[in-house]
Amino acid sequence: MKIGILETGYPPENTIEEHGNYPLAFMKLLDGFGFTFESWAALEGELPDSVTEMDGWLVTGSKYGAYEDLPWIKPLENFLAQAYAQNIPIVGICFGHQILAQALGGKVEKFAGGWSVGKVDYQLNDNAEAVPLYAWHQDQVVELPAEATVVGSTDFCQYAALQYGNKAYSIQPHPEFSREYITDLLAARKDVLPAKIAALAADSIASGDTNSRAIAEKIARFFQLERSQA
Repeated sequence: MKIGILETGYPPENTIEEHGNYPLAFMKLLDGFGFTFESWAALEGELPDSVTEMDGWLVTGSKYGAYEDLPWIKPLENFLAQAYAQNIPIVGICFGHQILAQALGGKVEKFAGGWSVGKVDYQLNDNAEAVPLYAWHQDQVVELPAEATVVGSTDFCQYAALQYGNKAYSIQPHPEFSREYITDLLAARKDVLPAKIAALAADSIASGDTNSRAIAEKIARFFQLERSQA
């Protein structure tokens, strides 16, 4: 199965040599499930010629806001809406979670409650126990698209995971982040965070491991569902 990765953000430059870019992080996350990958730098205006070029699409995280007036945002929204209409499966992560919701009629905004950074326990509908994952966001989905079902949340992030039937699955946290990467990300970008948030994030990262494997398996199962094109 061929998965197209739509790259919407870059890691800090001083982390790339050690950790690679976001498409590489997702290739590592989904290694072993039988997928092949190709990526496009959507934030540079690169998009595939057709939504049917791949068997599924994955949209990465980004430092940008889905609501920002950037020249690549609307073309990406249109691409996702077209893929959705043709029943090409889509997975969105963090910004990808947000831009997909916006493309399908939801609303995204800079959350008045501030930042969620570090290790966070997510209540996912099909997991008996909370799933610890890394978060890094201030923006949130605040109004749902008509076809979205909430399948995961926290007290801070009401719409943390969304399912759109067998058409799309999206999640606010970052299953692709390793502890080493988010530690380096925090060092590189802690100046954009309130000092208290940065300190709490560092403590949470040191407190134990996350369960990215659980989300990798969910993503793989979702992509591998049997479905027909519209």
